[in-house]
Amino acid sequence: QVQLVESGGGLVQAGGSLRLSCAVSGDTLRWYSMGWFRRAPGKEREFVAALTWEDGITRYADSVKGRFTISRDNAKNTVYLQMNSLAPVDTAVYYCTADTSLAARNPLYWGQGTQVTVSS
Repeated sequence: QVQLVESGGGLVQAGGSLRLSCAVSGDTLRWYSMGWFRRAPGKEREFVAALTWEDGITRYADSVKGRFTISRDNAKNTVYLQMNSLAPVDTAVYYCTADTSLAARNPLYWGQGTQVTVSS
């Protein structure tokens, strides 16, 4: 079992930055890949970014490459999503996820989500 608690969402102007945090607890984390998904109003849920806990291998959606960075702090058991150059299309509820696969399309564990709103 893995428990995930997101924080850091909010309202930001286009071009601005936000950093989301995900506090992770539970199972042996080095077995897992951590990820971020998002769901925009009226749209399907989509993958954003993921990394393997043990060695930090990352993958990103094409729509966020070069703007978003996923990282982890082993000592704090926390995963981050640094979001730069935000645009209104990035407005969504962002979910932290955990799964044993870096490429999981429907991860095993989900946080409660945090709202990110980007104004134009």
